Amino acid sequence: MAASSEPEPPLFDWLSERGAGVLLHPTCLPGGQGIGTLDGSAIRFLDLLQSARMKYWQICPLGPTGYGDSPYQCFSAFAGNPYLIDLGDLVARGLLTDAEIAPLRALGGGPVDYGALFRTKWPLLRKAYGRHLKAGSPAIGGETFEAFKASRAGWLDAYGWFRALKDNYGGRPWWKWPDGARSHAALSAALRSRLKAEADAHCFYQYVFFAQWMRLRGEAARRGIALIGDIPIFAAADSADTWANPGYFELGPDGRPSFLAGVPPDYFSADGQLWGNPLYRWEAHAADGYRWWGERLRVAFELCDVVRIDHFRGFDAYWSIPAGAPTARTGEWRPGPGLAFFTAMRATLPNARIIAEDLGVLTPSVVRLREDSGLPGMSVLQFAFGGDSANLYLPHNLTPNGVIYPGTHDNDTTVGWYGSSDQGTKDHVRRYLRVDGSEIAWDFIRAAYAAVSRIAVVPMQDILSLGTAARFNLPGRPEGNWQWRLAPEQLDGLAGAGTAKYLAELALLYARAK
Repeated sequence: MAASSEPEPPLFDWLSERGAGVLLHPTCLPGGQGIGTLDGSAIRFLDLLQSARMKYWQICPLGPTGYGDSPYQCFSAFAGNPYLIDLGDLVARGLLTDAEIAPLRALGGGPVDYGALFRTKWPLLRKAYGRHLKAGSPAIGGETFEAFKASRAGWLDAYGWFRALKDNYGGRPWWKWPDGARSHAALSAALRSRLKAEADAHCFYQYVFFAQWMRLRGEAARRGIALIGDIPIFAAADSADTWANPGYFELGPDGRPSFLAGVPPDYFSADGQLWGNPLYRWEAHAADGYRWWGERLRVAFELCDVVRIDHFRGFDAYWSIPAGAPTARTGEWRPGPGLAFFTAMRATLPNARIIAEDLGVLTPSVVRLREDSGLPGMSVLQFAFGGDSANLYLPHNLTPNGVIYPGTHDNDTTVGWYGSSDQGTKDHVRRYLRVDGSEIAWDFIRAAYAAVSRIAVVPMQDILSLGTAARFNLPGRPEGNWQWRLAPEQLDGLAGAGTAKYLAELALLYARAK
């Protein structure tokens, strides 16, 4: 009689310890530069996490944003966002003066005004680059500018040229540029000569960003804090990625996407979500062993300790929407690369710590892919209530290999969600958690800490018990998102109010303390 075969072990099996963290994008940090930056506020936030006995700081994608300001629609899948650069550091290095950055302070510490930031910060960064050249290009961080460019040439060269060309052509998408500019490989000699200084300037901004971010990552490590990064599964249509690597994407002869990414009607939108990203030519990625993806994840892990991949279900099957469709209602499911993709990533990055964003309606094949890959999935408490005991997001149905959230960047705050929920949902919450709902944000925080999921991540807005006005993103709304910021007194007051001490007590009670 033939012996029964043993099931294959999961590809990745990294999540073995319990811990807790906070979800807060760096743009939300307080400070006097119109947007959160990698300055002293980021260090104070790390100190707060340490005093709360937390292990994780989760962020949204770090890429350079464009129209709509979404970190999930970036000009590069590899680059960092220059808006996060701390100009105070450049003042200390003699590349700017305090008076020159004063206009940024006039933007105030409230919600981010991206239009004013665009008009104010880019000229200052360009001025700093000019002075850096005149000073002989002194090293910033652990390597020289030339060494930085050489070590990241695989993506940085194309990014620098893409941004210089985009500036040159008034921000138009790359498929509307003239022929001599519509291909990285065939970029005209005349443009290379005329725009070289501008392309180098954008590379310099990356140099400064990476130096400042790596310094912050070192400070996090010294406090025992791991950074959880985030990457969207798809690249933006108007990006250095599609411009330089069109063969990896489903693009028409004119460079425009032939089919678009999104999801059919769901919890967030009756018309579904039409993201506008081009779809991958997965066969082209498979042909070279997913080289582009391997490099993308390598850079992501250079910046962060753990990486969440948005829209995990797209690796099993993705919603393909014909270009020109008015909504995401029109489309079809097409097969993704499946386990072959994660097998290739396991060979490239054997120690990768990846979180699968697997929210939404999951088919058996998506669940099987997550289990075979071994990646921890996600659960959201706001999705758990209003139905029956079989809801997969209710704490009694969760599994250890997962990450639990009261809500994510796409949800309303817990206070806002509860206030807008129907009476049946509120009653379910109160009966299930045995609470009266008067401190609903903290009720959800305690439920997340108590859950079997090995990681619990809490949005900062819930720690502060803030309402809908503090919501970070409303999916489907093209403008007005990503603007919320902490006030300085909110960050500094959390320790004094005893909040950090209480979070530390919860971490000890529920075996999440570092």
